[in-house]
Amino acid sequence: MKSKLKIGVALSGGGVRGISHLGVLQALNELGIFPTKISGTSAGAIAGAMYCQGFAPKEILKIIVETNYFKFLRPAISLSGILKMSSIESLFQTYLPHNDFAKLKTPLAVAATDINIGKAIYFSEGELILPIMASSCIPGMFEPIKIGDKYLVDGGVLNNLPVEPLEGVCDYVIGVNCNQLPEDSNIKNMKNLIERSVIMSMNYNVYSRKSKCDFFIEAPGLGRYGVFDIKKASELFQAGYDQTMTYAEENHSLLELSETKISQEPV
Repeated sequence: MKSKLKIGVALSGGGVRGISHLGVLQALNELGIFPTKISGTSAGAIAGAMYCQGFAPKEILKIIVETNYFKFLRPAISLSGILKMSSIESLFQTYLPHNDFAKLKTPLAVAATDINIGKAIYFSEGELILPIMASSCIPGMFEPIKIGDKYLVDGGVLNNLPVEPLEGVCDYVIGVNCNQLPEDSNIKNMKNLIERSVIMSMNYNVYSRKSKCDFFIEAPGLGRYGVFDIKKASELFQAGYDQTMTYAEENHSLLELSETKISQEPV
């Protein structure tokens, strides 16, 4: 029997659209493809952490819907951000009680941005919850997260598809992007302007890393969903699932990563 392939999956940020990552992971698992390491930014870091903890994709979807994740965000009494993320720390503690990268069932890397030195940094050991929160801190919308002497914001600012932690340690890398930009947009207010500008910037650094991926999955039509449109959770999950199944039909080489396929091959 062939030795087990090391398969890395990089998950982009994209707000609620990150729920589509769960559909992708569900489809990959049904195809017999199980990541041996995941890296993620923002929503990708959250989905990745829950998956690496051992929750099945459909379980994670249920948790997100039932807890109404976004109700845990509250106004920040500060000039540095509109919303405060510390209130969701207790939610993460419920599902990641050990708060330790080393206790995850599958290795995980989380990308964040050091706002003072202007560099992307990656967490893969030690405390787990604060790096996830830092990775999700959209600048201007959330207060930065302080870890040690670093002030951290959303990893997507500099790296919204963190393939780097997978390079050299994985045989194959699957990139998954959910951060699409609609071709036309009706800019009604400053919030819309900021959101669109942030997505444009993050999209650029996603596509600049596409060539680093052996496979790149991007469900069409995600741009029509709002970043906080939690009511569309089931649709987003299905979009990721359907696109992965379609991608597998069109790219048979993806199926070569299946554990079922590997186990059937002679030594």
